[in-house]
Amino acid sequence: MEGLIIIAIFIVMLFINVPIAISLGIASFAYVLFLSPLPVDLVIQSYFSGVDSFPLLAVPFFILAGDLMMEGGISTRLIDFCSALMGKVVGALGMITVFASMIFAAISGSGPATVACVGGIMVPAMIKEKYDKSFACAIAAAAGALGPIIPPSISFIMYGVIAGLSITDLFIAGVIPGILMAIALMIFVHIVAKKKGYGMQDIQTDDMGTLISPKEKISIGKSFINAIWALMVPIIILGGIYGGIFTPTEAAIVASDYAILVSIFVYKELKFRDLPRIFAKTALTSGTVMILVACATAFGRLLTMEQVPTNIASFILGISDNKIIVLLLINIFLLFVGMLMETLAAIIILSPILLSVVTPLGVDPIHFGVIMVMNLVIGMCTPPVGVNTFVASRLGGIKIEEMFKWLYVAIGVLIIVLMVCTYVPAISTFLPNLLK
Repeated sequence: MEGLIIIAIFIVMLFINVPIAISLGIASFAYVLFLSPLPVDLVIQSYFSGVDSFPLLAVPFFILAGDLMMEGGISTRLIDFCSALMGKVVGALGMITVFASMIFAAISGSGPATVACVGGIMVPAMIKEKYDKSFACAIAAAAGALGPIIPPSISFIMYGVIAGLSITDLFIAGVIPGILMAIALMIFVHIVAKKKGYGMQDIQTDDMGTLISPKEKISIGKSFINAIWALMVPIIILGGIYGGIFTPTEAAIVASDYAILVSIFVYKELKFRDLPRIFAKTALTSGTVMILVACATAFGRLLTMEQVPTNIASFILGISDNKIIVLLLINIFLLFVGMLMETLAAIIILSPILLSVVTPLGVDPIHFGVIMVMNLVIGMCTPPVGVNTFVASRLGGIKIEEMFKWLYVAIGVLIIVLMVCTYVPAISTFLPNLLK
C-alpha cells in the first residue's frame, strides 16, 4: 500500500502538469515527510549517490559532442553522402532521411537531436518535392527513434549504470536492432512513395545546407571525401571502445574534442567565439538530465525499500510464468509508459522492477536492455511526451494530430521489428558474444 501511495502522488503531479523531475522529487519528499518513518536525509543522499557515477560523466560529453556536430556542418555532409549513395530510387528523399538519421545517431546518441538535425534539412526538401507534409514529418519523427538505439546511446548508458552491466556490451547489442529498424522504415517509405507517386527524387545540399539542383549532384566519391571527417566520428568512438583503447566515458570526451577540432579547423563552420554559447546550451541540457536522474534515483530507491519491484514481479508471474507471455505483457506496458514518461526516468525507475521479473525466466539482461530501450524510444514518437513528434511537427509547420495518419503506421513498422528482436534474442546478443 505504501508503494502505491508514492506512485499515486507522482501520477497526480504529472496530471497537473508538474515537470517530471519535480514530480519525482515532490513524491519522494512528500512520502518521507508525511507517510514514512524514514529520515529525509535518505532522499538527499539518494540525490547525490544517483549522479555520483563515473559512467554518467559520458552523458554531458556526448550531449556536447552532439551539439558541436549539429552546428559544425556534419549533418549536411552526411546527407550529401547518403543522397549520393541512394541515387535515383522511388522515395529517395524519405529513405535518405532514415539512412542519414541512422548515421547521425551514431554521432549524437539522441533522438530529438537526430530529428532536429536531419529533419531540419530533409523535411523542407520533401515538402518542396510534393511529399505529403504529414508523411514527411512522420518519417523524420520515426527515424529519430534510431538515436537512442544506435550506439553511442545515453539511454544504454543509464540502463547499464542502473543494472550494473557493461555499457560497451549494451552499445554493441544495439547495432543490429538499430539497423533492422532503419531497414524496415526505408522499406515502408519506398512502398508508400511508390503507391502515392512521390517519384524518383534527387536531393543535394551545399555546405550551408542549401538545396541545389540534381544537375549539380556530386559523385559518391566526392561526397565521401567531403564527409570523411564526419564518418570518422562513429568509427573513432565505437572502434576505440570495442578495441579497448578507452572507456565509453573517455570516448565521449574524445568525441567532443574531435568535434571541436573538425568543426573549427576542417569544416570551418564554427568559430572559437561560438564555443561559449554551445557550452552553455550543453550545460543547460545536461543539468536538466542530471536533476532528472537524481530525483528518479531517490524515487526508485523508495519503491525498492517498499518492495514494489518484488510485488510487481509476483503479480506478473502470477498471471503467467511463460516467458513469451511475460515479455509480451512487458512490451505492452513499456510502450504505454513511453507515451507518458521521459525515457531516462522510466529506465531508472523501471529497470530494477522489470529485471526482477525477467531474470528468473532466463532473459539475458543485455537482451532485455535492448527491448526496454526500443520500447521507450518508440514512445518518444507518440504524445503526450513524444519529443520527436513535437520537433518534427514544428519543422513541417503542421499540427501534431495531422501526423497521426502516417505516424501510427510507421510506429507499427517499428513495433514489428521490436517483436522480432524480443523473441529472437540472438539479434541483440550475437555481437556482444562474438566479441567476448
